[in-house]
Amino acid sequence: MSTSLATGSRTLADLVHTLGTDLRERHGERVHKLALDTGFTCPNRDGSVGTGGCTFCNNESFVPADRARAVEQQMAEGAAVVARRTGARLFLAYFQAYSSTYGELDRLGELYRRALAVPGCIGLSIGTRPDCLGPGVLELLAGFRDEGAVVWLELGLQSAFDDTLDRVNRGHGSEVYFREAARARGMGLPVCCHLILGLPGERRDRALETHRRVVDAGVDGLKIHPLHVVRRSALAAQWRSLAYEPLSLTDYVDLACDLVERTPPEVVFHRLTGTCSEDLLLAPAWCSGKWNVLNAIESTLRRRGTRQGSLRA
Repeated sequence: MSTSLATGSRTLADLVHTLGTDLRERHGERVHKLALDTGFTCPNRDGSVGTGGCTFCNNESFVPADRARAVEQQMAEGAAVVARRTGARLFLAYFQAYSSTYGELDRLGELYRRALAVPGCIGLSIGTRPDCLGPGVLELLAGFRDEGAVVWLELGLQSAFDDTLDRVNRGHGSEVYFREAARARGMGLPVCCHLILGLPGERRDRALETHRRVVDAGVDGLKIHPLHVVRRSALAAQWRSLAYEPLSLTDYVDLACDLVERTPPEVVFHRLTGTCSEDLLLAPAWCSGKWNVLNAIESTLRRRGTRQGSLRA
């Protein structure tokens, strides 16, 4: 369901500090992220915080741990596809599905080490919720960094407005993100913040304010993408009843460019949009493909005569 900028448009990378460019400059060759699903869940599903998950989450897409394919198999298959397409030899293991720090510390350490042991894997990108960084998790990740691995901690904030987080049944407030992001960065771990544009009740002013708070607090990477309406989600019912209207492509592109222009040049964009498979996607239809969105963002920045950081004070 996601689109990384690890292999984004070359010309767009002239205007935006993308992850692909950053990794290539640091390692001298292409580095790709290999998305993994290792059967994690989250506290907003298992009853620890809530049940049902966020309103935008597909409630039938969780893969239990005993059904998830081995890390090594997933990485080998992903690496083979990428190698055929681009010739890339280096990879980051991207623990993407659900909350990839929500588990016993011993199991987390085993999974991360197994991924790092795969030939060509130079590091980890760990996607999780800010309320899932229990005792020892950051220390574990910092240990891998100290051993020479690339480590990115990806924290889902989505919005800095607590009424919005309540509206989408997020299960935590914004203060948890800011506290945990500061703690991680204080330990030398780079933090990538996930933001969703077009959340119910939010438009441009709130997106800009959320972005301002995140940047002012300090952040190393950003992921932004539009809110998808997917099948078998609570949001789908809201959309069908006309209680929720997704962003148009034009509105999304304009807002994404607004954020890019206000982002410091050193911050790395891991994502500028996101896609969803057509068998799951209900709306907006333009989220079924990425290149029309990325091309529109590039065209809009060029038309405006701006780039990342142009509107920083």
